[in-house]
Order: sequence, then C-alpha cells, then structure tokens
Amino acid sequence: MKIYCCLEHTELALDVMVDEIELAPVFEKIENSADKKSCEYCENEAVYVVGN
Repeated sequence: MKIYCCLEHTELALDVMVDEIELAPVFEKIENSADKKSCEYCENEAVYVVGN
C-alpha cells in the first residue's frame, strides 16, 4: 500500500497507514519528476510517498 501526499497531508497519511498496517510506515520524498503525482487528499502535487 502506498499513499501519495502533499506536505499538508503527511500527518493524515501517517495516521491512515498506521491504522491499516499497524506498523510505522516509510516516508520517501519524491524527487524524480517522472514520479510526480497528485496528493490523494487534495489536488496539490504530492511531495511524499508513504508506504510499508
């Protein structure tokens, strides 16, 4: 499971991941412009991929 999120929604993504997998997720900063996606909670550009 991966969640793409903007800076504003990182805390929400953390809470969702902890609830879903019951482990601390890994935050990866998106640096490659080819990997750019939009935030899953708003229309802003995603800055992090939160996953396990």
